[in-house]
Amino acid sequence: MIKIEHLPEFEKDVKTLRKKYKTIDEDILVVEKVLSIEPTTHPPFSVQIADLGIQTCVIKIRKIASKSFKGRGAMSGFRLIYAYFEKEKRIVLIEIYHKCTQEREDSNRILRNFV
Repeated sequence: MIKIEHLPEFEKDVKTLRKKYKTIDEDILVVEKVLSIEPTTHPPFSVQIADLGIQTCVIKIRKIASKSFKGRGAMSGFRLIYAYFEKEKRIVLIEIYHKCTQEREDSNRILRNFV
């Protein structure tokens, strides 16, 4: 069984996004379910972030659909960053943001929590 944790900063991200996107909690639950079923296979539209200089496997899901985006086109979507610890069977959700409001993940947040 995979344990899924949230960083406090991730919870702040969700709280901020929840004001505009009412279904974000449901959307995150769907992502968590997919990750817990098959954690070794990256979800669709995901890439490993390799330029951080750390051993932990950090993955960016580049497109997370949401019921809140219905009819808004291809530019809609959240990006979610998580770390996967295979030996510990643990996933830590690091960051979530709308891809129109932020270009890249916060590498300082990742390094601050995993180095």
